[in-house]
Amino acid sequence: MNNFFIILAAGKSNRFKSKIPKPFVQYKGHILLKHSINKAILSKKFSNIIIAINKSHKKYLKKLKENNIKIINGGKTRADSAKKCLKYIKKFNPENVFIHDAARPNFSLNLINKLLNALKNNDGAIPVIQGVDTIKLKNKKSIINLDRKEVFFSQTPQAFKYDVLMTLQKKINIKTTDDAALLINAKKRVKLIKGEDSNYKITTTKDISQNRIFYGIGFDVHRLVPGKKLYLAGIEIKSKLGTLGHSDGDPVLHAITDAILGACKMGDIGEKFSDKNKKYKNIRSTILLNKVLKDVKSKNFDINNIDINIITETPKIKKIKKKLILSISKICNVSKDKINIKGKTTEKLGIIGKEKAIACEVIASIEKNYENFR
Repeated sequence: MNNFFIILAAGKSNRFKSKIPKPFVQYKGHILLKHSINKAILSKKFSNIIIAINKSHKKYLKKLKENNIKIINGGKTRADSAKKCLKYIKKFNPENVFIHDAARPNFSLNLINKLLNALKNNDGAIPVIQGVDTIKLKNKKSIINLDRKEVFFSQTPQAFKYDVLMTLQKKINIKTTDDAALLINAKKRVKLIKGEDSNYKITTTKDISQNRIFYGIGFDVHRLVPGKKLYLAGIEIKSKLGTLGHSDGDPVLHAITDAILGACKMGDIGEKFSDKNKKYKNIRSTILLNKVLKDVKSKNFDINNIDINIITETPKIKKIKKKLILSISKICNVSKDKINIKGKTTEKLGIIGKEKAIACEVIASIEKNYENFR
């Protein structure tokens, strides 16, 4: 096996508006560049991996944490970077070489296998996907309709016989946008294989922004006593019994707060608002929840769904459910469609069944947008 895998990551990525260079932003748990490295390693088809980087990005290499790869400074253009990598590996007498853009992290191991297989009888192999849109070509003053069945979009990695590609390097010019163009122009044997829809190119920050869902559980219980107010979901409810608590004793908002904190891995309501702190005495739970919501929002968390069980004999939740949902919707600034409330009883069992307590349990799903490249 004398195959080499070249990753081109030296571009300035002007369309990718980011403080962090595109190859080093986080994407699906790793920096973008790491995905291509991992695929090449996992395939076990390559004796060496070479990466061309922008020399001004060297300070980001500590994020790479790879010892079994060779890193070189790229050129001013994609073609220059590819040429420098090809010259570097010449001393190893390579047989085949793959050239890949770091901006395509989602190719599969199967694609590598298909490309290698295609090289057995060809000078080069490139993955392509067929056009799905109606395509027109503007030629001077005329417009030509192209048959989309005959139009293909090329992807990377692209695979080549090393000697064939290296011989054509002198024909590189500023218009050379991929290495396959050299072989096609020289009428070499190039095999087009079916590419992958998932193997799209990361071009702008919109292409890399991604959301993940996290889940949290919240639970709260309060004694019911005469002479106290009853707050549920931020609303004062007419009742002969109210909750006993350090704050206003709203079990619904307390459980929601804990569920959100849990999903965001930010502790619990007791840590945030200790009942040993006098400033929280009799404080409205709406204030506490709003503080938490502001904090989680600043960390790119958004509420995806809230499912609530209110466990009580009194009051009857069915009668006030719509009001409670509307209140939570306004407090959390989410659609009512994202909130569900179920009234439960304990069939007269225990202190809840004897109307001496009220409890609430909540499961919240929270969405995080990983736009940490901003």
